[in-house]
Amino acid sequence: MAEQTKPAASRRSSANRKPKKNQIPFGFLTVAFIVVVAILLNLNSTNVAFFWITGTAFGFILQKGRFCFTASMRDPYLTGSTSITRAVIIAFALTTIGFTAIKYGYASAGLPIPGMSYVVPISIATLIGAFMFGIGMVIAGGCASGTLMRVGEGFFMNLIALVFFIIGSLWGAHDFGWWKEYFISKGYSIFLPDVFGWMGAVLLQLVVLLVLYVIAEQYEKKRSASH
Repeated sequence: MAEQTKPAASRRSSANRKPKKNQIPFGFLTVAFIVVVAILLNLNSTNVAFFWITGTAFGFILQKGRFCFTASMRDPYLTGSTSITRAVIIAFALTTIGFTAIKYGYASAGLPIPGMSYVVPISIATLIGAFMFGIGMVIAGGCASGTLMRVGEGFFMNLIALVFFIIGSLWGAHDFGWWKEYFISKGYSIFLPDVFGWMGAVLLQLVVLLVLYVIAEQYEKKRSASH
């Protein structure tokens, strides 16, 4: 009797389920909209049109890949999965090689190294800010990229997070001078190529990332085995 009841219930559930809408026409309309906007923007500025195309492509890849820095830090504790964590580590490794090549090319040519303005002092403000941001992005359900991705998917709660993300950013920019003068400037700036040389800095960072990757992989296997 139980075996007969279950298929019947399953059939009723399937009958009540609404048929899925065909999303293909919406996809074509979206692509057409992106192309038209790119053409119109290109009439005034090629750079703006390029930013529009690359931003759209980045958003598409981000959404399809479910890539989120919050998930990379949160999932190992909540679900035991480290797939996104390892993806972030791989991304760090690739960007380490790419950006080092760019910076070394400028340095070897005697030109100013790009991006040096981001080599900022590390102080207690860094620890406090990282701790606050870590708590905030877990509660909000996403970091900046994850929040934007989920807003595009129609999640209302992430829209609230985005509004306060903007408010907090503006507030932080307003008070940044005070934090820089009394806290940030009290720390020490460390540029690894100045300490270990270009090759040594790259190798050190890649080794650290490799160790983290192995730890993440073993952690997931251990959590899976325990469950």
